[in-house]
Amino acid sequence: MSSVVSPGSADEALEMLTAAMGYLAAADATAMTAEEQARCLRVLERATSVGTAARTSVLGAFGSGQGYSADADYSPRAWLIHKTGVTKGAAVSYTAWVRRAEEHPVVFTAMAAGDLPESVARIVCQWTNRLPEDQRDAADDKLVAAVAAGMSLPELAGLFGEIYEQSRSASPDQDKDETFDDRAVRLITTFAGAGVMSGDLTPECAEAVAAVLDALAAPAGADDDRTREQRYHDALQEAMTRLIAAGILPERAGQPVKVWAHISLADLLRLEGSSALQEEWTAQVRARWAGRRAAASEGGGDAGAWLDGDAAAAIACDAAMAPIVTGDVNVDALDDLVRLCVELDARRRDSTRDAAWAAIEQAVIGKAVDLLSGPGGLASFLRRRQLGARLSGPSLPLDIGYSETIPAGIRNAVTLRDKHCQWAGRCDQPAEACQVHHTRHKADGGPTSVKDCVLLCWFHHQVVIHRWGWTLVLNPDGTTTAWNKDKTKVLHSHGPPVRPG
Repeated sequence: MSSVVSPGSADEALEMLTAAMGYLAAADATAMTAEEQARCLRVLERATSVGTAARTSVLGAFGSGQGYSADADYSPRAWLIHKTGVTKGAAVSYTAWVRRAEEHPVVFTAMAAGDLPESVARIVCQWTNRLPEDQRDAADDKLVAAVAAGMSLPELAGLFGEIYEQSRSASPDQDKDETFDDRAVRLITTFAGAGVMSGDLTPECAEAVAAVLDALAAPAGADDDRTREQRYHDALQEAMTRLIAAGILPERAGQPVKVWAHISLADLLRLEGSSALQEEWTAQVRARWAGRRAAASEGGGDAGAWLDGDAAAAIACDAAMAPIVTGDVNVDALDDLVRLCVELDARRRDSTRDAAWAAIEQAVIGKAVDLLSGPGGLASFLRRRQLGARLSGPSLPLDIGYSETIPAGIRNAVTLRDKHCQWAGRCDQPAEACQVHHTRHKADGGPTSVKDCVLLCWFHHQVVIHRWGWTLVLNPDGTTTAWNKDKTKVLHSHGPPVRPG
């Protein structure tokens, strides 16, 4: 026997739902009987379908009412990513259901009632999308009824095959080139910047790709022990590298297409030899480098390839070098530096200069190097003195006062620092789709420098700031803060401070 609970508001319904799901998540499933476990799984599957339908309904209303614009986001998908923390793939999936609900009302109604699993509903929509629009509802109705009657998925596929052939016979002029319509290439970046590529190619595209790979993947002599798959991979990389080097690709955001490859100072030093002490330092830098590389692979956008070891040596052999000295504040070193300065000041007041005094001075200098390495600092010194002619040229200015244009040095530094749109409400638009924004408008004398410029996508730059009147500031710690015109909403790119204890 079942009962229907009628909560007084959406908030009460959400609280009840959260409590019920929390109870099941915390329950000891091993204490249940097999029958109870089976019932839970069946009910949870229905709840998943109903939950998808509920989210689709709310998200559709949220999107049509442009509720996302209150948080200065440009689409429901972007809002989901930045405000709920879901992945880009999940946000795309959620918004796709809004479109499916409009195009397939029969399927959506069955899913909302819990009578059609979400996974099957998605397949049914994909199938009937191949039919002329005026035949989809009837086909959806027939397939949904077949699922309710207990038809298996293979049997359901057979039923749709018959429906599809009947549709083709009845409307031969409406038959589409499905292979062309279904063309797609998917490139997903995984851990540490590695990629997974898959897709559906048209016959002519497949032939062109095969011709290029075959031409570039030939074995390089008797000693070439690469597998066919490895040679195809290397051929693909060579083809893309040749295309970029040819200079025939269209520009992105007014800049030539280029590949950024990040190589740490530690690995650049190793190119000309190494010592035991340098190897130890290199190992420490590589650990931090691996963390940045992993974060870049998940963050998306034009973060470039973060290379070390043999890969760094290989690409550095024939690449245009752009050495960039960055400063990372070490908070632990800052605490030690303040303590040492206080100790040194006390010793200067109470005693004459001695060995202990000199030792504290040396410790202060060492901590200052640990705290920050900028122009003229340790990293800059090593670059100029130890890395040879390719990297020891003069540095470019990163602050030139007022300027009508943004020089390449400043643009590159801002791009490499920010990597993607730095809107305070979060935005994943990559660097190539962004513009460099002066936090203080040029018309008001805003300086052109790395610390006064920030990377913003076209929407947040041209629409949110210059049309909607939002203000964005770049904080000293690299985070951003923004507020709307009447200051009723404030956004921070960083989370709240950690509470002590």
